Amino acid sequence: MINTLARPADDIEKMVHTYGNMLFRLCIVTLGNDSDAKDAVQETFIKYMKKAPKFKNDEHKKAWLIKVATNQCRDILRSKKRHQTVSIDEINEYMEEGAETMMLDLLMTLPDRFRIVLFLYYVEEYEIKAVADIIGKTPSAVKMRLKKGRQLLKEEYENWVNK
Repeated sequence: MINTLARPADDIEKMVHTYGNMLFRLCIVTLGNDSDAKDAVQETFIKYMKKAPKFKNDEHKKAWLIKVATNQCRDILRSKKRHQTVSIDEINEYMEEGAETMMLDLLMTLPDRFRIVLFLYYVEEYEIKAVADIIGKTPSAVKMRLKKGRQLLKEEYENWVNK
């Protein structure tokens, strides 16, 4: 069998090891569905293998992977609206140890456009310009989404506390 991949196997294995968990967390937060998140991550790495893009540095590589994964999630959301979402307990299984599960619960209640921006900015610690590049919006739009997302998160938190 002829290898049609543009990347060597050890490079792909290193990429999956380095970025796989982060991409999966991003996809599970975006999609709320375990199997769809796995599909999105798999498709992201397939694109990486086939396209073999050149990167300036590791941050450029990470940003490219996040952009592709985000686009994959968007495509899945468009085509698979009929899928049920995963319970928050199952999502918590995939989060790193020490993650604030209550905040994750609250974050999951927000609309996608706020959830993804908050995740990239606060969890993955991207700067506003980088988040804007990743999601294809202006830095001004990212700032507005962060402001609105924080406001919504605060409201959800206050509702949770007052229960």
